Amino acid sequence: MSLAVRAASIGAAAFAVHAAVNSRALRRPPTPSDSVGERVSVLLPARDEATRIGPTLRALLAQTGVPRLEILVLDDGSTDATADVVRATAGDDPRVRLIEGGTEVPAGWLGKPWACARLADAAGPAATVLVFLDADVTVAPDGLARTVALLRDARLQLVSPYPRQLADGIGPRLVQPLLQWSWLSFLPLRAAEHSARESLAVANGQLLAVDADAYRTWGGHAAVRSDVIEDVALARAAKRHGYRATVADGTDIATCRMYDDWPALCEGYTKSLWAAFGSPAGATAVMSSLLALYVLPPAAAVSSLLRGRPRAAVVPLLGYAAGVAGRLVSARRTGGRSRDALAHPASIAVLAGLTARSWHARRTGTLTWRGRSLDAASTAR
Repeated sequence: MSLAVRAASIGAAAFAVHAAVNSRALRRPPTPSDSVGERVSVLLPARDEATRIGPTLRALLAQTGVPRLEILVLDDGSTDATADVVRATAGDDPRVRLIEGGTEVPAGWLGKPWACARLADAAGPAATVLVFLDADVTVAPDGLARTVALLRDARLQLVSPYPRQLADGIGPRLVQPLLQWSWLSFLPLRAAEHSARESLAVANGQLLAVDADAYRTWGGHAAVRSDVIEDVALARAAKRHGYRATVADGTDIATCRMYDDWPALCEGYTKSLWAAFGSPAGATAVMSSLLALYVLPPAAAVSSLLRGRPRAAVVPLLGYAAGVAGRLVSARRTGGRSRDALAHPASIAVLAGLTARSWHARRTGTLTWRGRSLDAASTAR
């Protein structure tokens, strides 16, 4: 058996243990003993979200424990009935304000940071907490109150309770669980929370709450205007200014279905994966490491068994089991499907393919999202 297989198996086991430790350290939004007294502005950018935004908005209108709540929805140049759905769902509820925007995005900006910046400006100085929410996220009735309680009780300036990810179909079930698994396995959560190192920043823009004063101090979304992965960039901006930012367990306060099928998932990951690793060399290094840790051991085990050498398959099988164990820890902690952990090597292989596809689109200038080109602004980073 090669030294590489042994090392990969040991590494997979070590990261599984780390995931288990992190799962215990992961912050949980508390249940506040009283209503939130602050003015909370929920900021909801929406572009062609007519089929999704209705349930999201109804869930926001059903919130409890947040008496000073306003909900600002920006219809970001939609070509469907997004604005009509918002009006029909909100009715005459004074907490909801619909802002209808055009399709023009200023030079140097990407669409979502620009929409979020406009919403933050519209919230005005009275808001003390800003909650950025994607149109495909459904928040539990006490979700906002618990999010604000976590922000304040833990003395954070940015927190993103990670919603439970809903995934159906082979593609989404292979790829989506890797979101939570990745930071549970590789990021020292509590150390990252207190560290000023930007490389340890992690966030999820699906549900992200910030202290309004801190947000304005670090420059808000203007500081990340050209970042494709603007949520992580926002956490880095917070850290640069000495603020504390982290993810938390949002499993029981929100759900999100990012993609309905493989084509949508493929498009979404293609537009952003290139930005996750800094450079082609960085992407190659990370993907090579993941393939070595989680694909090499099961491949070696299969090879040994096919050659009639069952004893040689023991260690690589243990390496495969360690990879599965890490995924099981993540699934059980974040509401995922435990049985999907068995396909972890396939998940890593698919992720590597999507990363290559993303860099190809980046190099050929074909990055788009929701009908807008991403290349001009992202090149200006």
